[in-house]
Amino acid sequence: MALWKPDPTFYASPRDAVSAPPEKLAYVAAFDRSAEKPDAIAVLDVDPGSASYGDVVGWTDLPYLGDELHHFGWNACSSALCPYAPHPHVERRYLIVPGLRSSRVYVIDTKDKPTSPEIVKVLEADELAKRAGYSRPHTVHCGPEGLYLTALGGANGEDGPGGIALLDHTSFDVLGRWEVDRGPQYFAYDAWWHIAHDVLITSEWGTPSMIEDGVVGELLLGRKYGHSLHFWDLRKRRHVQEVDLGDEHQMVLELRPAHDPTKQYGFAGVVVSVEDLSASVWLWHRDGDRWAATKVITIPAEPADASSPRPTDPDRPPRDLPDVIKPFGAVPPLVTDIDLSVDDQWLYVSCWGTGELKRYDVSDPFHPVEAGSVRLGGIVGRAPHPAAPDLPLAGGPQMVEVSRDGKRVYVTNSLYGSWDDQFYPDGVGAWMAKLDSTADGFTLDERFFPHGDAFRGRRPHQTRLQGGDASSDSYCYP
Repeated sequence: MALWKPDPTFYASPRDAVSAPPEKLAYVAAFDRSAEKPDAIAVLDVDPGSASYGDVVGWTDLPYLGDELHHFGWNACSSALCPYAPHPHVERRYLIVPGLRSSRVYVIDTKDKPTSPEIVKVLEADELAKRAGYSRPHTVHCGPEGLYLTALGGANGEDGPGGIALLDHTSFDVLGRWEVDRGPQYFAYDAWWHIAHDVLITSEWGTPSMIEDGVVGELLLGRKYGHSLHFWDLRKRRHVQEVDLGDEHQMVLELRPAHDPTKQYGFAGVVVSVEDLSASVWLWHRDGDRWAATKVITIPAEPADASSPRPTDPDRPPRDLPDVIKPFGAVPPLVTDIDLSVDDQWLYVSCWGTGELKRYDVSDPFHPVEAGSVRLGGIVGRAPHPAAPDLPLAGGPQMVEVSRDGKRVYVTNSLYGSWDDQFYPDGVGAWMAKLDSTADGFTLDERFFPHGDAFRGRRPHQTRLQGGDASSDSYCYP
């Protein structure tokens, strides 16, 4: 229903968003790898003054099995305040939740019962296929004119190309394929934009057959996964330019553009280099009348014997490296998520393989400076949380979400079911953590550590914060 005034969680500028009230709830996608129980949205209490702080205080089961929830997003956000937005009075109340394996899309209402959100609509896979020609929906972004839903696969048994479907803001019906002219783009993953400049950027992972059963060694070593950025005319919906990062840089995943709408730069994370197992972060930027990309962060692999003791506890028995990396004698960082604070100062980089979350000062985006690091989990390290120092953790900081004011950083530990099993064959577990991030330090919150049975046998993936977060919104005013 339309509002008389804009939603109070919409902010005209990043400056307004940074000064907004702190979140009190977090919504977390949790999936059952065995597909024996339904996936769910878990609701976490993130109010430090609450008696249930750090606990799961709400839960919504989905009606089917085997969806594998992954990324999800809000139906509307601050982009509704853009001067050309046709829907200025929508509400941020619905979570748009795709199933990456089932290709279903759930619409979940959080307004009346924020700790017991209700499913109000289900888009079946055949509707996405019939109207947009896509399958395997992945990422959701709220734009001024509708919802952008990236998808990894094609329809009707076609592995690709992947691309973007557009959904209606109000009915949530699939309007159709976004691209008018896709040019050379074939692989899909993330999509983001410089909304005030009519520029959209997309990244590349691979088609469903390349990712659904884990990393395919032959494809990785053959440099067959995605390694390019694509730039588009946002209004004309046409491909403008491809920037190839080099085929040694495999899997260009998360995109984080500057929040300041006057700027035209952003960061892209690359999972692995097949030359040395390093990971990297690239800066896209204007170079005259063209786009360019510059590698600004390199994170090397960590040497490890095929059977290596945990560095956090050398008295424990050695742990074999998983088969997928055993021949290399090293642990790759595996940068699988990045997130940029709303003030564009801090970039957070998750190293899911080594179990590390790094913080960089990117005030000068061409010259990031590391400004903090925390270890949790890791293929070899298994670093524990200070709240449970005797509990070795599997997985590592994976999905990262930052509060609007930049003071709180939330991480979860699961990547994707088959990839979890490949890199953590003894079990990835389930946990979530929160870090406090200030100019003076970057530390774990010892009071916040939901884990194990808190997630009822599911694995947590992406987090969305009540009222918005650093990776939800686009701003049209500086």
